[in-house]
Amino acid sequence: MYDKNNIFAKIIRGEIPSKRIVENEYAISFYDVNPMCEKHALVVPRGEYENILDFVTRAPMPEQAGFWDCFAKTASALGVKNEFNIFANAGANAPLFKQSVFHFHLHIIAGKTTPECEKLVKCLLCEE
Repeated sequence: MYDKNNIFAKIIRGEIPSKRIVENEYAISFYDVNPMCEKHALVVPRGEYENILDFVTRAPMPEQAGFWDCFAKTASALGVKNEFNIFANAGANAPLFKQSVFHFHLHIIAGKTTPECEKLVKCLLCEE
């Protein structure tokens, strides 16, 4: 069940500050407070969706189009054109990355990595 008091719902309502990048009627984007790279933003629909499957199965087409428009404009605002990552986590027991905020969001990540990100990548590649 969707938690209306999750951190992203509070950011959308303006109860928690964020450094916003793009917003429209259907979505907002803002900088991640714990960036993995020099360019790390989140794109979040305004609607109440727990994960990506919930979003693509329940969100009306205008809402989905508005989300992807926000995504494209965010990538442009960040100067992201090539060589980037996008990811979404789903579920508290997902096999690789656990979802910690149960409001669908995409991460856009590009540029130079942080030391924390380099450690994570080495761990994922079984280099440690």
